[in-house]
This record gives sequence, C-alpha cells and structure tokens, in this order.
Amino acid sequence: MSGGTPFQSSIRFESERVRAAAIYCSDGRLGEQFDEFLHQALRLPRYDRLAVPGGAASLAGHFQTYREADGLLEQLRFLVDVHQLEQVVLIAHEGCAYYTNRLKVSPLQLETQQQQDFRKALQRVQRLGRHVRVRGYFARLLAGGTVRFEEVLRSD
Repeated sequence: MSGGTPFQSSIRFESERVRAAAIYCSDGRLGEQFDEFLHQALRLPRYDRLAVPGGAASLAGHFQTYREADGLLEQLRFLVDVHQLEQVVLIAHEGCAYYTNRLKVSPLQLETQQQQDFRKALQRVQRLGRHVRVRGYFARLLAGGTVRFEEVLRSD
C-alpha cells in the first residue's frame, strides 16, 4: 500500500467456516440483494463467493465457456476440498447480459436456457463430491426495483 490513511474494518473476523459457497453472476447491480438473500433467507452468515459473469452458465457445458468452466471448476474443487464445502448455492438472474451477449441466447429463450443450465451445473458440482448439496435460485426483478428469489432446483 502506498500513501493514504489505512482503513480498518468494523466487522470482526470469524474463523469458523460455514462450509457453503455461492456461485452467482458478477453483475454488481445485484450484489447486495444476493448477500441479503444468502444471509437472511438461507441463513448463511458467511459463505465462499464465486462471482463470475453469467454465474452457473460457465458450468453448463457451453462451447463458448469451456475455458471459464475449467477455471471455475478448479476453484470450486479447491473450496470443496480445503474449505470442506457441504453446500453450493447457484443464483441466476433475470435479463442476464452474459446469456444474451456472450452466449447469444434470445431474450425469449433466456429463462428456459438458464433453467437447463442449472441442471447441468448441478451435475458438474456434484461430481466434485456427492456429499455436496446444491440448490439453485432465480432472481426475478419486480416492479419498483425489488428482487424476488425463487427456488428452481435442489439436489437434496
């Protein structure tokens, strides 16, 4: 660090792991909503974060994402082994630009494709360890700017 006054966080470090990870889209407009959902609805006070464009899309076997899939799977494998993950939460969101721009999915087919990708991602995550529970949620944008999370799949 160079210059400036150091910043000290007011949040205490907790050494105990919760053995959970979340894979979701890196769209910064939804980061706080994802955190609120994971903390309050799923009662995960802390979790390992894997925020990547498109979220679980990278694990669904799309030709365009095979390199991202290798990297994401390697990171997840590390977390399953070293952090002893027992649960992985996948979150997709309505209107994801990764699907429409990178994967060239029609906006009319977007949600259907995301649901198919959830199932494929679940299978890939479970290959890392049968003991890992996987749940998938869809974040829907509502009138007034609120976000609703709907469960779309679970392995347990």
